[in-house]
Amino acid sequence: MTHTINPYSHRLGVIRDWKSKWTFSPKNYAKYLKTDTFVREYLNKELRGKYISSIDIARNGDDNYNINIKTTRTGMIIGKTGDGVEKLISGIKKTLKKAKIHIPKEIKINIEDVHSAESDAAIVAYSVVEGLERKMPFRRVLKTAIEKSMANKNVKGIKILVSGRLGGSDMARKESIKKGRIPLQTFRADIDYKAERANLPYGVIGVKVWIYRGEIFNNKNKK
Repeated sequence: MTHTINPYSHRLGVIRDWKSKWTFSPKNYAKYLKTDTFVREYLNKELRGKYISSIDIARNGDDNYNINIKTTRTGMIIGKTGDGVEKLISGIKKTLKKAKIHIPKEIKINIEDVHSAESDAAIVAYSVVEGLERKMPFRRVLKTAIEKSMANKNVKGIKILVSGRLGGSDMARKESIKKGRIPLQTFRADIDYKAERANLPYGVIGVKVWIYRGEIFNNKNKK
């Protein structure tokens, strides 16, 4: 009862779906999992600072590998000359080749725009990280992020927690700010969650964001 569970995995199969989709195969499971892990690590590193909401992967056997990237900065990923996607695909192939992992014959990357950034936990978390890395006062950063999110009509509640050497203090501590409701134990509650880290000269500050966007009901339950 006391274990902390990731709000996303807690709702898998209820209101959430898997972020990696492929036909389960005991023979290929380790290979597919390793490929997805290396691809995600490469993309997270390469696209840091470009406000990535999520990275979804779908594969059809060993040949077709589709990656869907949701972001608020589509132009930054595509690039001025439009060759940003090709560079990412080339980087993925080099990463897999270096790790001696089978390279899919066809790799496609689709860039999708996120319209409601204030209700997306990943975007809000990175905005907090960006503010902290610019050495802004952490309380001001948290308050600004909370006010912007609550101004969105889709957001019913938000909580932000930061931990580490806040304000450059000698002793690490935790501080959080909350507004509205965050019903973590309700399966039908649409809670978006993201954990990020701000790299500062005196250490790392962890950032966690929970955003409650109302409840999701099946069509059968709707009156």
